[in-house]
Amino acid sequence: MATKVTMEALSPTMEEGRLVTWSRKEGDAVKTGDVLAEVETDKAIMELVARADGVLLKLLVPEGTAAPVGTLLGVIGAAGEDISVVLSAAKDLLAAPTTAVPAPTAKPDVVLSAAKDPLVPPAAAPVAPGDKQALRSAQGDTGGFNRASPLARRLAGDAGLDIRTIAGSGPGGRIIKRDIEAAMSGVVLSEAKDPLVSSVEKQALRSAPGDNYRDIPLTQIRKTIAKRLAESIGPIPTFYLTAGYDLSKVMELRRAMAELGDDFKVSVNDVILKAVATALAQHPEVNSHWLGDRIRQHDRVHLGMAVATDDGLIVPVIFDAHLKRMKDLSREAKELAKKARERKLKPEEYTGSTFSVSNLGMFGIDQFTAIINPPECSILAIGTASEQVIIQDGAVGTCTVLRVTMSCDHRAIDGAVGAKFMQTLRRMIENPLMLVY
Repeated sequence: MATKVTMEALSPTMEEGRLVTWSRKEGDAVKTGDVLAEVETDKAIMELVARADGVLLKLLVPEGTAAPVGTLLGVIGAAGEDISVVLSAAKDLLAAPTTAVPAPTAKPDVVLSAAKDPLVPPAAAPVAPGDKQALRSAQGDTGGFNRASPLARRLAGDAGLDIRTIAGSGPGGRIIKRDIEAAMSGVVLSEAKDPLVSSVEKQALRSAPGDNYRDIPLTQIRKTIAKRLAESIGPIPTFYLTAGYDLSKVMELRRAMAELGDDFKVSVNDVILKAVATALAQHPEVNSHWLGDRIRQHDRVHLGMAVATDDGLIVPVIFDAHLKRMKDLSREAKELAKKARERKLKPEEYTGSTFSVSNLGMFGIDQFTAIINPPECSILAIGTASEQVIIQDGAVGTCTVLRVTMSCDHRAIDGAVGAKFMQTLRRMIENPLMLVY
């Protein structure tokens, strides 16, 4: 019996995914668990695996296409099995709107015939320019993952363009809708260099010559960021608490730990993360989630750590951060940041945080306010550390001051509650020996 290959929800918040590349081709024998494709979710590049043994009888969605969760991507079955009923249902989807890239209103480029060479166009006799009927015949749907999508072939025929003379900017040089539109306006689009990110998302969709702008389609992660931030900044009544902490003793601690060897070296950010986790363990009212009809206070600290990537912000989680030694926390933070930038995080590595920290100090930002990540009730924004002149006991001196700002959801956290947490955090940062055990 045929088994459908569908766009699966590969992350808890995923609503649609983009098929980056097929790892198998039509006719390949597959076993349960074999990787069929790479899919870009709202957070990372994930593997889509086979859910049955058999032969990959049909691939229905081209590489580079974005599709909602549940969309039929392919069919697995026994060799020679009749899957006409499944294919008929897939054809019916052509009339329904889909999330296409780059044009959200475009119909999906669903391919229902046998796979061919994706890079070599079929041989055809010369066609006279302007002969639309002949062009449609010559560049009709010849089946499989041809080097042009069905929609592109249809548009080229209607416009009287010979598709064989058009360079493709889609995955693997595939000709897509925007290539036809560009050819009609005289613009040439180049193919993306990044093999994991299609030209649709990396290549700016340029306007006609002379226009000083470009349109950049949204990646899956950027769509999710936009949605999440709109959910946060609008309905959440937020207030902000800002303080400056003396880092002098943190610097002394780092120097002392470095003298013990490379295994004990930590960054200022590592010390801050450990201080935040330790302080949160003492303030469960801050380490909390707003759930609409109740506030959930957490006794365990799962610390979210905002990481900037080329495609947007992602927040991997250090679980039970309050229980980990500083050097272990430091090592895990570095590993998670590396995986985040390489888009290799697993869903369980970026979900479940109880509190988040965002650090822009390395970019020279003095201070800023971060947007809360629901259902969390607060987030801490870390600015840069700078030398400041101080007067202490009648003497003028200098110290290194770190500016931090806490964003608080006033529905769950009152001003005094947030201020007490900031006081505890000050004590930890200005007396960092409390963090070493």
